[in-house]
Amino acid sequence: MAGSDDLGTSDAEVPQDRDAARTIAYRRSLRAARVRRATARLRRRRMVRSRGSLLVVTAGVLVASAGAIAEQGVSSGGAMSTETIAAAQKALGVSADGVAGPRTRAAAKRFQRRSGLVADGVIGPQTLKRLGIEAIALEEQRARDASAADPALERIAACESGGDPTAVSADGRYRGKYQFSIQTWGEMGGSGDPAQAAESVQDRIAAKLLRRAGTSPWPNCA
Repeated sequence: MAGSDDLGTSDAEVPQDRDAARTIAYRRSLRAARVRRATARLRRRRMVRSRGSLLVVTAGVLVASAGAIAEQGVSSGGAMSTETIAAAQKALGVSADGVAGPRTRAAAKRFQRRSGLVADGVIGPQTLKRLGIEAIALEEQRARDASAADPALERIAACESGGDPTAVSADGRYRGKYQFSIQTWGEMGGSGDPAQAAESVQDRIAAKLLRRAGTSPWPNCA
């Protein structure tokens, strides 16, 4: 009977042990699931922060690119010629190299603040007007418009130089896109060598000469 009692006790305890083991396993599984969910939430938060940072960086790059494009448009003559930029630089007291670089923008900002303008560093129409060189910009624009609208200038340039701003005649006497003589170039307000001047400057001087004297300065190409 003793053996039977021992056997009965063991049989009763086995289900309890199994239940306890199952409970422990369930609790471990529950804890593991909670850890996985917490880890997943943390990972998602990090991804959101990372994406947000990437968006901020991307926006900054786009803004910087836009600024660079805008600067390039000004310095390359898309908005104004190097001659106008150089004139603005002289008025601002910086090196007149015709390129709107960092020093020029900084000087423009200082001037704009003093003048009550928006201090964006861009040498626009209002800044040019306050600098007293608006007339230069307007004259250049009129010259560009005249050059584009007047087929006579196109014919003259094609005839005289094939449209090459650096062209020089065989004897060296006539120079540039419109084959100016040094004397005529100087009389019309040009400086230096016509063949080394910016094409926009040559267009402006040629348009000015055409308005004053017609096609007579280019008798062979009228």
